[in-house]
Amino acid sequence: MNAALASTTVAGAAAQATSDASDTRRLRDALGAYPTGVTIVTTRGPDGRAVGLTVNSFASLSLAPALLLWSLANRSPNRRAFRAASHFAINVLAAGQEALARRFANPALADKFDGVAWQPAPALEVPLLAGTLAHFVCECRDAIEAGDHTLFIGRVEQHMHVDGEPLVFHAGHFAALR
Repeated sequence: MNAALASTTVAGAAAQATSDASDTRRLRDALGAYPTGVTIVTTRGPDGRAVGLTVNSFASLSLAPALLLWSLANRSPNRRAFRAASHFAINVLAAGQEALARRFANPALADKFDGVAWQPAPALEVPLLAGTLAHFVCECRDAIEAGDHTLFIGRVEQHMHVDGEPLVFHAGHFAALR
């Protein structure tokens, strides 16, 4: 390869990498235009310890049967625990629970449950957080790798909800509806 062509190829690759990074940022910004609810998904690890993380990729999939879905980055240190779990709980956060959302979003925090009010779901032992608007205890029906995430599909076995204002996430910030 001649030097001019090699220089052009390297410059083109650098431009493509820059373009990919800016395209990813623009895509994230566009996705951020869609407000989402904020949840904390919890389970028990193979060693019995409580595991949880903040998630805004939660959605209803089907009413009959009752199926929910959420996704987890494949690089997450919690991925192994959720892949091994038979059940998980989705805890829908209320306005005013931003500190809890931030706590469970912090990968450096070793024990996210320390000092947090919770109780195990009846018979299934997955953690249910206190003060949430709703929770759904699900049997894990499927875990599908798609791109850089794993999509978890759960069949709802238990659920509850109370009236209240939800915590939402929009354009990179937590917010309340009112």
